[in-house]
Amino acid sequence: MSQKISITFLVENSVHEPGLKAEHGLAWHIQFGSHQVLFDTGQTDLLVENAHQLGISLDRLDAIVLSHGHYDHTGGLAAVAATSACPPVFLHPAAREPKFSLQPDGTPRFIGLPEASRAVLARPQGKIIETRTCTEVVKGLFVTGEIPRRTPYEDPGGRFFLNERATQPDPVRDDQAVFFDTSAGVVVVLGCAHAGVVNTLDYIQGLNPGRPFRAVLGGLHLLNASPERLAATVEALRQREIPLLVPAHCTGAAAVARLWESFPGRCAAPGVGRRFAFER
Repeated sequence: MSQKISITFLVENSVHEPGLKAEHGLAWHIQFGSHQVLFDTGQTDLLVENAHQLGISLDRLDAIVLSHGHYDHTGGLAAVAATSACPPVFLHPAAREPKFSLQPDGTPRFIGLPEASRAVLARPQGKIIETRTCTEVVKGLFVTGEIPRRTPYEDPGGRFFLNERATQPDPVRDDQAVFFDTSAGVVVVLGCAHAGVVNTLDYIQGLNPGRPFRAVLGGLHLLNASPERLAATVEALRQREIPLLVPAHCTGAAAVARLWESFPGRCAAPGVGRRFAFER
């Protein structure tokens, strides 16, 4: 029997439908057959408001998956916990580490888990599943765990640090993606791809030998990519002949334009309220 899957943007930098709101961040609702999974939570309680407008209930989630520990992917966790029956939370342990970035003027900025989100993760009744390696979230839906860094041209995509003095670089080891197989190939849902989108796809391909990719959706974090990195990324995507690309959130305007130009007819726009359907 076939299984229906739908993936809906609850939070993104842009809006696809009227009556919804955007913010810098990312959150997805994944209806995986009879299961409901939330992948990331945006940076505020906006995902709850948008979900209500879309007729999506968050009070019976089977799982929450966090792609990494940055505020714009974890900030809505407390709002979700207030409406949900405390489902298991899947995250890489490094997501809990202190995280900072350097602003253009060189001053540090805290960008890690907000205090309210940390409090949710510290609840004694909460179930936390640490995902160092590939882990099944619900039957047929997987989170990668830590992704090996093998390409010579991909880096975390910014000036990220583990301390406020900015002396300890943060490789964002906690970066992870969600994936599942369908009748037409593997679908990959990205948070920010701080591990590199090519590294991510290489790793997932190794976990699904012989299977083509059906779609790649989410943040590619090419905002600060050099021309060389962007060219190499485009070529790697071209070799994989992916039918659907949905570059979102942190991909960057120049990279999005390059992808749409390089893959005519294969790219789709993101935005809060946009829904993509698959079958397995």
